[in-house]
Amino acid sequence: MAITEKDPSLQKQGLVQQYGGGHSGSWVDQLPPSWIPYVQLARLSPPIGLATIYFPHFFGIMLGGIILDSSLTSVIHTSLLLLAASFFWSNAIHGWNDLIDAPIDARIERTRTRPIPRGAISPRGAFIFTISQCIGSGVFLFFLPEKTAFYTIPSILANIYYPFGKRHTNLVQLVLGNCLGYGVIVGVVSTGLDPLNDASLVPAATLFLSSVLYTTIYDTIYSHQDLKDDTKIGVKSMAVLCREQTKTVLWVLVAILVTLLGVCGYTADLGLIYNIVTVGGCAVSMTAIISSFDLNVSADCWWGFRCVIVVVGVCMGGGLIAAYAFS
Repeated sequence: MAITEKDPSLQKQGLVQQYGGGHSGSWVDQLPPSWIPYVQLARLSPPIGLATIYFPHFFGIMLGGIILDSSLTSVIHTSLLLLAASFFWSNAIHGWNDLIDAPIDARIERTRTRPIPRGAISPRGAFIFTISQCIGSGVFLFFLPEKTAFYTIPSILANIYYPFGKRHTNLVQLVLGNCLGYGVIVGVVSTGLDPLNDASLVPAATLFLSSVLYTTIYDTIYSHQDLKDDTKIGVKSMAVLCREQTKTVLWVLVAILVTLLGVCGYTADLGLIYNIVTVGGCAVSMTAIISSFDLNVSADCWWGFRCVIVVVGVCMGGGLIAAYAFS
């Protein structure tokens, strides 16, 4: 029998608040009951899922704006267009992931109360929702430079494959990193800049790779929430691969990430403030966050996951905003 949206047992379980099928924020409870499962499916409460999609796009927009010396009006206009597109694309990605992962989610303690496994949304309903959100996202391509649509093709293909990745490779977090980090390239192109020209190639490539590692780090932390269940049922992840050595791997990834951000700043001449806010800020915040949680505690992993997304994302974006403002 499906769990109802008001069932106290659903709301009292701590795990379901960790994108396990519950939600946070009283605003969700004000919606019609039939809408709530779709809010949960789309990871809109809290809206961390949207941040993971939009942040790399925003990084690319700011880099393109700096290199092209774009007007503030142009940067804001492009940022708002991609924010709206990212909203629908995030909904689509999460709907697709949950549709493909439903048989796995039903066997994992944290995710068994997600909308599809618990019967609140049918597979057909999830598929229709996913397609509708893809269309909604695609509409915004008509308002962006013509070649932007072409550059989104690798992202579309990668995101279609991603939920199958955990059946094939323990490096699935790197797969997700490429899916989401590619938003940097889409963001650069949306400003009208060719990411392959001499002025933008190295800065765009290093910022893209930085975003890949940024995603890989926070999703590796996230994957530790389900390590025991994943091991039991044969789901692959970097948590399964690295286990007790995960923090060592995270430190290596952080070092590479910070180095790539430094190269990006140097080759694009982003200035001292960028180096302080982005390079220094990411190094300090990553060090503080990774040192502060226990990978064996699910709630700690959820905290670390959110902190890396928000704090490190703000450092990366904040330095680029400062570089644009002082360029």
